[in-house]
Amino acid sequence: MRKAALAAKAGNRVLGIIAGLLILVMLLYGAYSLWDTAMVYAGAFLDDDLLQYKPTGEGEDNPTLEELMQINPDVRGWLTIDDTNIDYPVVQGETDMEYVNKDVYGEFALSGSIFLDSENSPDFTDSYSLVYGHHMSNGAMFGDVVEFVNEDYFEGHITGTLYLPDSTYEITLFACVEADASDSRIYSPQLQNSSTLDSFLSYIKEKSVQYRDVGVSPEDRIIGLSTCAEAVTNGRVVVFGLLNPRS
Repeated sequence: MRKAALAAKAGNRVLGIIAGLLILVMLLYGAYSLWDTAMVYAGAFLDDDLLQYKPTGEGEDNPTLEELMQINPDVRGWLTIDDTNIDYPVVQGETDMEYVNKDVYGEFALSGSIFLDSENSPDFTDSYSLVYGHHMSNGAMFGDVVEFVNEDYFEGHITGTLYLPDSTYEITLFACVEADASDSRIYSPQLQNSSTLDSFLSYIKEKSVQYRDVGVSPEDRIIGLSTCAEAVTNGRVVVFGLLNPRS
């Protein structure tokens, strides 16, 4: 009986040690997960090394952007939406999956990059250019795009800038649409041209949750900024803007 009691006591001690180790492992894993998540979100904002390539928009050319293109030829431009966290270089891959988890240097990054639809012209000369970015809850990347569904935010954020290697465009935001990822009209930018844009603009106005009339015509160029909606599996939020050459 005594041996059995001692064995039981020893067994309980071993189980206690194992349970304690499991708890410690879980705590360490939890701490690592929190740290890793924090690093992912922190890494989604630009560092000073990359910000040095942001164009100033002075003159006809943007030489710092050309320097960044020498590092990565997939760089197409730089997108800034005033008074938001949207201030990033724009890349373009051979497919729309290439930069989902790759940064502007081509390195693995869960936050990915801001990227132009692979079917669009790289110089933004299409009637409709579509740009994608991850929805980060800390406002990085295209996290601020979802804020445009709110009227006050939409009314308070109207302008932006698209810098290209040899030109600069002012952006006037005019619509915010809650869409589905399967919406072929919004997510097939290559199908839009000067003869179809009028119909597409009417579709945007019809689907919009926020809208302002800025006098867009079928001869103009527009840009769409797309990200995932917060609570809908295939939901998307897209903000549309009018592109005007900076004089």
